[in-house]
Amino acid sequence: MAAIIDYAYTRHVKLSWANIEELLPAADRFLVSGLVKPCCDFLKKSINPENCIGIRNFAQTYSCRELEKEAHNFLLRKFQEVSTTSQEFLEMPIDQLCEILDSDYLNVRNEEMVFDAVIRWIDHSPDTRKQEMARLLMCIRLGIITTRTFIEKVKPHKYVKECEAAKSIVVEALRLLCDLDWDDQRTTDPSNRMSRPRVPHELLFVVGGWSGGTPTNLVEVYDTKADSWVVSRHHDVGARAYHGCVTIDHCIFVIGGFDGVEYFNSCRVFNAVTKVWSEMAPMNSKRCYVSVAELDGLIYAMGGFDGQLRLHSVERFNRQTNQWSFIQSMNHQRSDARATTMGGRIYICGGFNGQECLNTVEYYDPTTSQWTLISPMRNRRSGVGVIAYNGMIYALGGFNGITRMNTGERYCPVKKTWSTIPEMYSPRSNFAIEVIDEMVFVIGGFNGVTTIFNVECYDSKADEWYDAHDLSLYRSALSACVVRGLPNVLEYIHSDP
Repeated sequence: MAAIIDYAYTRHVKLSWANIEELLPAADRFLVSGLVKPCCDFLKKSINPENCIGIRNFAQTYSCRELEKEAHNFLLRKFQEVSTTSQEFLEMPIDQLCEILDSDYLNVRNEEMVFDAVIRWIDHSPDTRKQEMARLLMCIRLGIITTRTFIEKVKPHKYVKECEAAKSIVVEALRLLCDLDWDDQRTTDPSNRMSRPRVPHELLFVVGGWSGGTPTNLVEVYDTKADSWVVSRHHDVGARAYHGCVTIDHCIFVIGGFDGVEYFNSCRVFNAVTKVWSEMAPMNSKRCYVSVAELDGLIYAMGGFDGQLRLHSVERFNRQTNQWSFIQSMNHQRSDARATTMGGRIYICGGFNGQECLNTVEYYDPTTSQWTLISPMRNRRSGVGVIAYNGMIYALGGFNGITRMNTGERYCPVKKTWSTIPEMYSPRSNFAIEVIDEMVFVIGGFNGVTTIFNVECYDSKADEWYDAHDLSLYRSALSACVVRGLPNVLEYIHSDP
């Protein structure tokens, strides 16, 4: 009450974990709505995997709808972390657990993770919970779990075998999996809850490229949950290839490139929420085969080819001022290189200097405004794919001056050495590369003979490559980026109106 009276006079209150659980209910009870908001804001900033369920329930009790929604969305988005680390998860009542597991918006890499979470929850109190197995199985999308996982892990599990009501669910799931295995071209039925893919939290956009001897303006969107590409009708007016792409918030920035005639210094931006393309300030230099990266909300454009020279100049774009400005140049001229960010630095690898393909690597540190050379790659790589992934810098594929490669290597910033990784299925240069769903995806490119539409992904935990669904169109010199948390995600993976 003292805090509420102080707030009434001063409009200030000191919030802490020591008083928040009593203060918010008291403010709600005495209709001090001005105090309820700062209490909710305090809790909103404090949401983490260990407390999100408790905050969600607390907000629900006191009708704090915005806070409840924030905590609920956090729980769905970070479900894997919540289900493996949170004590609150183990204490969830069955109705609440089923509501979460049944959500189309549950963000899981695969359905095996949902099954693991169910077993963890039952294990916490097996005698009273194992009879809920059938109800919980109905919340798992068993029709999109791998057949091997279902046969070896789900079906023989003791909780499943001991539950009489689960037998009919197992039979239905087996029938569905057999049908899909028998006809691998068959698409999943969205009306069947058991096989309907969940809604992805992040989407992979692929923009432009070179196809059939001409540049394209085609935009395709990849849904990892359904392993499918959807051609978007929201393409730009002009076509371009050998450009760069980065994402900031829900906007895709397309930098530089070439249309077969003109080398671009122009840049375009696509707002994935409003679906509108617009012009942004042009760069100071024309840059085809450009390398781009985003760091701390700033966009960097490095090297490239202006139609006459291979460049070592670098410029940086500030959205607040809508301006490009030159910064310290790289140590090497580079076109057809690739850049990525990690640990507050921008790394750029390989490329072509006009005479030879490069194996050199350097990084830019914005705190010192300096470029520093580090250990070179084991192979020369132009048209290389470079990405930061699980604390390492990966350099994949590319052209070594003789042939297109399917080899890959990664740099460890601690050991300061490069080591090889398993080979890709397809040799490729000038392809798109991104990390989504905790895997590295390589998309399209040129294999030395023809432009390809093949997509594959690498999982560092398994140290293995897997095939993914092919693009709709053969193309190289394309660029990709990931957009997260789109409010209108369904419009891209279904009808795309």
